[in-house]
Amino acid sequence: MNPRRQPVLARLLLAACLACGSASFAAAVPAGTQLAAKQEMVRNNGAEPDSLDPALIESVPANSIASDLFEGLTAVDHHGDAVAGVAESWKQADATTWVFKLRKTAVWSNGQPVTADDFVYAWRRLLDPKTASKIASTLGVYLLNGSEIVVGRKPAAELGVRAIDRQTLEVKTPVPMPFLPAVVSSVQFSPQPRATIDKFGKDWTKPANIVGNGAYVLKDWQVNSKVVLEKSSRYWDAANVQLTRVTYLCVEDGNADLKLYQSGEEDFMLQLAPGAYTALKSQYPREIHNGRLLGLRFYSLNNQDPLLKDVRVRKALSMVIDRDILASKVTADGQPALYGLGVQGVSGMDPTRYDWADWPMDKRVAEARKLLAEAGVKPGTHLKFTYNNSDYHKKMAIFAASEWKTKLGLDTDMDSLEFKVLIRKRHDGDFQVARSGWVVIFNDATLLLTLVQCGSEANDDRSCNRQAEDLINKGKLATDPAQRKALLTQAAKVAMDDYPMIPLLQYSVPRLIKPWVGGYDEANGMDRYRSKDFYILKH
Repeated sequence: MNPRRQPVLARLLLAACLACGSASFAAAVPAGTQLAAKQEMVRNNGAEPDSLDPALIESVPANSIASDLFEGLTAVDHHGDAVAGVAESWKQADATTWVFKLRKTAVWSNGQPVTADDFVYAWRRLLDPKTASKIASTLGVYLLNGSEIVVGRKPAAELGVRAIDRQTLEVKTPVPMPFLPAVVSSVQFSPQPRATIDKFGKDWTKPANIVGNGAYVLKDWQVNSKVVLEKSSRYWDAANVQLTRVTYLCVEDGNADLKLYQSGEEDFMLQLAPGAYTALKSQYPREIHNGRLLGLRFYSLNNQDPLLKDVRVRKALSMVIDRDILASKVTADGQPALYGLGVQGVSGMDPTRYDWADWPMDKRVAEARKLLAEAGVKPGTHLKFTYNNSDYHKKMAIFAASEWKTKLGLDTDMDSLEFKVLIRKRHDGDFQVARSGWVVIFNDATLLLTLVQCGSEANDDRSCNRQAEDLINKGKLATDPAQRKALLTQAAKVAMDDYPMIPLLQYSVPRLIKPWVGGYDEANGMDRYRSKDFYILKH
């Protein structure tokens, strides 16, 4: 991490004390930099976006594109810091009340002004059970009455948000929340164009219909191929946006991604294939990047499945996977092994680690075999492993299957699917073991804990530990940072002692980026990059 950069939370607390937001400077081009005449970039996004409706998106590919099309009260810049968006300033009226002042120059792509009422409508729609957002419960906890609205116990009209006037939005939280400006940087909290949604219904995000308020507009969407955006002339900060055209590719295979990069057909890779990092680092020393993220790679375990509902089985599956070999030999790209829910660098929680992680492998295997025998699981039992079409995830899955076969005698049936189908199957509970990953959209431990909370849409494992739930709730109410961290850390340990999932690695994103792409900062721990922050150097 760059020592000159302050942590996100510290900057937000400073902003709250000063009662104002800072300007959002797009594409801060260093003095004397020569720009290319053609400001266009091709960027691999990894998969087809699940939606471009802010209320419905949940995947990283969708978030990346939607962050160009829509902008919330605040946004995240290329350093990973929260900056002003539609709101030009904000202040805390009291411990649980925030007031955001909207800039008068913010307009929709159709020229209509963006108003406080657009946010009220959007946030109510996001949390309304009829919208069926898959991330509503995750985000609803940050707004007064949000959790009750998501489950239908209160009407959306009682959400803690109101328009004081056209340019002033009041937001109430259920508990003191000094990091709220970072929360509302999530694209799901963007305003939404009510007239357009009412007119076109579910088709409102098609290129011919969509109305956004971001730095770019949607020009073309070819399913499973590419999404093309062009610079919006009506965006409030258009004068500082350099890229005029951005093409997002939907390529899941890492080897195909590399070939496109090497042939000059793309400027920005999604991620290197496993095992390729060392050689490519030597081949492209000026173009390789590998920032560590605030997120984890893990395998979801269906805790309701007849085989996996026994905690002894789930523990045995986790114990025998050698994360050190996975990290050093299979992915081989600098991602550290992980034995808990917490990751290095996340705010509000210390990482925890299973005691057996330090045992020699033969002792771990012996204990795992004993657990399976006690659970009545015999060698030759079959597991179904579901993952999305990607050489990266395939190699990880093959390694895990080999560990379970050689050490426990279990057979694994592999099921490779499109990313959107994998997400649906996880949500529907139509899996036994499934590839999963999670990167926080703002730096706070509660976003990791949502993976194990009872009833959370992010909890595909369908686990529920009431003791952990109680600790999480107490932690959220704690006003002392040290007490809050202790409670949330304990909650993570208690939840993971149930083995609801198999944590594997802390995310990093090894990728190649052309040397003429300016504005990239690999210290961005959330891997959130707006196209407005990039520019193309003369080359």
